[in-house]
Amino acid sequence: MSQELVTVANALVARGKGILAADESFPTIAKRFKSIGLESTEEYRRDYRHMLFTAPDFSQYVSGVILFDETLRQKAADGKRLADILADQGVIPGIKVDAGAKPLAGFEGETVTEGLDGLRGRLAEYRELGAKFAKWRAVINIGEGLPTRFALEANAHALARYAALCQEAGIVPIVEPEVLMDGNHDLARCQAVTEEILVLVFAQLKAHNVLLEGMLLKPNMVISGKGAADRAGAEEVAKETVATLKRCVPSAVPGIVFLSGGQSSVEATEHLDLMNKLGDLPWALSFSYGRALQEDALKAWQGQSGNVATAQAVFRHRAKMNGVAATGGYSSQLENAS
Repeated sequence: MSQELVTVANALVARGKGILAADESFPTIAKRFKSIGLESTEEYRRDYRHMLFTAPDFSQYVSGVILFDETLRQKAADGKRLADILADQGVIPGIKVDAGAKPLAGFEGETVTEGLDGLRGRLAEYRELGAKFAKWRAVINIGEGLPTRFALEANAHALARYAALCQEAGIVPIVEPEVLMDGNHDLARCQAVTEEILVLVFAQLKAHNVLLEGMLLKPNMVISGKGAADRAGAEEVAKETVATLKRCVPSAVPGIVFLSGGQSSVEATEHLDLMNKLGDLPWALSFSYGRALQEDALKAWQGQSGNVATAQAVFRHRAKMNGVAATGGYSSQLENAS
């Protein structure tokens, strides 16, 4: 079982490849669809994801896809399971297993992610359905007096319990402690909070006997808040992010797959590329993007079958740009060259 976990974890961060996060919850996908004037029905959700999963040659740049519960069970119009469509292309199906961030009682403005109750049984079912890795997201807010140490510890503990249960079930856990970009904090504040949560998370992972070689980390980048008066440039973001990760993430972890966290499509690609250009990295640095991979394709699709080929080309281009960035070979000239 341990060897299988290690094999899958390494396959997910194979050189030049990353992960598509297509695990939007019902409220989130409804919000995305609303931006193009589309109602979020089961059929539209199915067709949208089918469009992404059948994009020609996208598997050259995407190693795995995180699915929502509905999607893992869903069949395409021709009756074939969406998860099987992925697997047939060598793309590894994964599953979001948390129940979302909920208000942390007694701590205004802070959350803890729920979903541990019954998780062991759900993981066994998900494995039967073909999922080989999973994701659990913790949400950390920066604000006046926030985050508190207690909120950080509560989320670190939950992430470690989830990870241990995943590995028990033969599923690779992606551990996602996200420090949000929301707010007017500067780069230094983001760095301090990111370092604090990462130290706590890895202490808890060790305490829970989680096999580091059989997991992946999905963190935020060290980046200024959206409302910061003087936002740090791309090179400083890359430098501070890598420095923080080197201080906190053991080299036994096969890879780090960043979330985009509200960055624009191109911004997320540029940051990833600059980090890989720094070199001398003990782990693979890649992507696990949702909106930064999908947003342009969604706008091109518009819910119309006649737009599928165009939307797929847009999606494949974005996947390729990030695949190249994961090797440190990206340049802005490539945006118009492919």
